[in-house]
Amino acid sequence: MFDPGRIDSFPEKPGVYIMKDKSGKVIYVGKAVSLKNRVKSYFKSGESLPAKVSSMVSHIEDIEYIVTDSEVEALILECNLIKFYRPKYNILLKDDKQYPYIKITTNESFPRIEVVRKIKKDGSKYFGPYVEARAMREAIDVLRKIFPIRSCKKDLDRLPLKERPCLNYHIKLCTAPCQGNISEEEYGELVKNIAMFLEGRKEQLLDHLKAKMREAANSLQFEAAAVYRDQIVALEKIIEKQKISSTDLVDQDVIAMVRGFDTACMTVFFVREGKIVEREPFILNNVEGADRKEILASFIKQFYDTASFIPKEIIVEEEIDEKEAIETWLSAKKGSKVKIIVPKRGEKKELIEMVAENAMIYLKQNEDFEERERIKNGKAMEELKNYLGLEKLPRRIEAFDISNTQGTESVASMVAFENGMPKKEDYRRFKIRTVEGPNDFESIKEAVFRRFKRGLEGDEKFKNFPDLLVIDGGKGQLRYALEALKELNLNHIPAIGLAKEFEHVFMECKSEPIILPRNSEALYLLQKIRDEAHRFAVAYHRKLRSEKNLKSILEEIPGIGKVRRKALLNAFESLEDIKKASVEELSKVPGMNKKSAMAVYEYFHKA
Repeated sequence: MFDPGRIDSFPEKPGVYIMKDKSGKVIYVGKAVSLKNRVKSYFKSGESLPAKVSSMVSHIEDIEYIVTDSEVEALILECNLIKFYRPKYNILLKDDKQYPYIKITTNESFPRIEVVRKIKKDGSKYFGPYVEARAMREAIDVLRKIFPIRSCKKDLDRLPLKERPCLNYHIKLCTAPCQGNISEEEYGELVKNIAMFLEGRKEQLLDHLKAKMREAANSLQFEAAAVYRDQIVALEKIIEKQKISSTDLVDQDVIAMVRGFDTACMTVFFVREGKIVEREPFILNNVEGADRKEILASFIKQFYDTASFIPKEIIVEEEIDEKEAIETWLSAKKGSKVKIIVPKRGEKKELIEMVAENAMIYLKQNEDFEERERIKNGKAMEELKNYLGLEKLPRRIEAFDISNTQGTESVASMVAFENGMPKKEDYRRFKIRTVEGPNDFESIKEAVFRRFKRGLEGDEKFKNFPDLLVIDGGKGQLRYALEALKELNLNHIPAIGLAKEFEHVFMECKSEPIILPRNSEALYLLQKIRDEAHRFAVAYHRKLRSEKNLKSILEEIPGIGKVRRKALLNAFESLEDIKKASVEELSKVPGMNKKSAMAVYEYFHKA
């Protein structure tokens, strides 16, 4: 238990405090103008704390702090630490790391447009995040029809390529820069137009295209003028559908919130040049016991920490915590003044009421969906209990799968589902150490043995044991998994094998397979869990194989030894990323210098 007496030695300076439990896990991150006063407020005797805060305080074993020069610096650090640790007691943007972004690779001669889940400092432009992935992909399809830029990953450093243009060129979704059909300047114009569209500057883009059309017509370049005309017509059709929301034509984000029991729905309407161009709903978890001002502030900090565009005005329903510090932080990120406004009357008040109504509808839909999922998963677990003759409901199910290439780089995956839903923080991966060649049976045994042995030894990451173990495979794979359990005296844990070919279920106590009804929720749940284990195993295997290939290539570069190879592998995710990196970016990698960075760059760019 944490000794509150230690707080007397805390400084009365701005900074971030990090609360940990007895296992050393970070459970809360907060910022303070005065570290000493803020942390002390959690331990004042006689003061009633909200239930959630009281529970958190009872689990605190240690508190660390980091002093900063200002409240704004503390805010930035707090954002980074929450994103990194995702602490149990912080208000968290649900699955924020999963939200997709549109990326334009402006660090290339002929940029590509692609969808990514992670923002990097690689010189590219990012737009998002987007919750509605389908709508985002539809927008990309529309953009590529109007402004046909490439989506392929071909290296276009040396043009033209000898190969023929791909199908996208023939169906007018690409201008085929690979064949030298378009200059860098002309191609750059297409990229600039897409960026303007994604930033919401559609009216400005329309004026720009009209000026280009007139310029082309005056120069008697009628084909070019016709292209601009078609782009203008397509854009005008999109713009017609958008609602006028503001008469002052200022870029705004309008944010409203509706609360559920332990969640809140934040809906953001993006207003650009006076028109609503997009709407995105977000779900926040762990809001029980927090007041509205705190929830709004938490969302704004997490959302704008990675947002690709920050507007001049952010309109909210009510005053928020840390308003001045957040405005200062956002203004620094944008490079110009950003204001957070709470409207009392007029069109902005009407607009935020409309956004709040949308938030209410989305939260209701989300809660209805989650309730349907709870009912469906509850039925699936009841069916599994009955079909398999289990003693209790299989609330926690773990599944194992093996992936390798002809016995090399063999890996195992373990996924965990609780109450029918994936619990991704409990997913685990294993490099197979003791098995030579393509032997899935021994590999399964090794992975299962290691997983449960670590749990028995008290490893916090493996402490929760399953109510049912699912092995991807038939009788053979199941037998080896059961051997591992018996060696650890854990043969009371029910285990099954799920064979892919006929979806037969094998159990040790039954000579014949169990055939679940094709339309049963039990079978659907098992298939979902098995498929997720397979996906997770294959993804890990591909990552290791890619790292191995990259390592062997890096070994050929003079001056790049073991330490630098490891640093490059940690800094860049793929060979493609290293090839695209500039000398300056390479030299910033720990352990690299200008000379070694130049060696890597020249290796990949030699004539």
